[in-house]
Amino acid sequence: MMNCKICNSESDVFFNSKILDKYDVSYYKCNCCGFVQTENPHWLDEAYSNAITSQDIGLLSRNVYYAPIVSSIIKFFFKKEANFLDYGGGYGVFVRLMRDRGFNFYRYDKYCVNMFSKGYDDDDKTNYELITAFEVFEHLVYPVEEIQNMLKKSRNIIFSTELQPKNFKNEMDWWYVMPETGQHISLYSIETLQFIAKQNKLNLYSNNSTFHLLTDKKISNFQFKIATNRYTAKIFNKIFKYPDSLLMKDYYKIVNTKE
Repeated sequence: MMNCKICNSESDVFFNSKILDKYDVSYYKCNCCGFVQTENPHWLDEAYSNAITSQDIGLLSRNVYYAPIVSSIIKFFFKKEANFLDYGGGYGVFVRLMRDRGFNFYRYDKYCVNMFSKGYDDDDKTNYELITAFEVFEHLVYPVEEIQNMLKKSRNIIFSTELQPKNFKNEMDWWYVMPETGQHISLYSIETLQFIAKQNKLNLYSNNSTFHLLTDKKISNFQFKIATNRYTAKIFNKIFKYPDSLLMKDYYKIVNTKE
């Protein structure tokens, strides 16, 4: 037994798996909020010998998929001329895509080198209209503390993490556990996310699958589901104009910096 990292209730052994094909590890499930966590993740240095695992072959397609959806969300609910932050931004692909669409995005990632959005890392001073955090929450060793750090920068967080399926009993039932990488150590249910929202006096909106929003705002669940649907987001983005692209502005900034 151990205490849940989210709500501090008792968590019992849920299943066991072999992490990185070498470590026998117990996963614990909270009796209250349903959060699933591993035992103390002593293998993380090894798991992050490369910041982005070689199994993550969907990195580029995921960013291309998310960009129009986030554009739609910003146009629906937020100030499109504001500053935005991609938290756990990896190589900077998503930031580059969003800046190309005219949104003033910056990047934060303490583990990964910035390859595609150099010059647009978080300065630790700016407050943001919205934070994006895609495929981040399942990696968090201390989710409560990390989320509170995000909330110091913005009270609005749009994030992706897969929710536990109904018949989830072990890693054989759900590909998202990914014990072979050793990086997915925090697995959420909708009840977990609801507890996090209540804990931080925020509203939670979810498509009950992948996309979730923690926010001070009160919005329509129906609108959120429309904004996060890839097909309706595409139509919405055609109807409502993007801001002017920042691509050439960023290019000239790089050129002038080198001179």
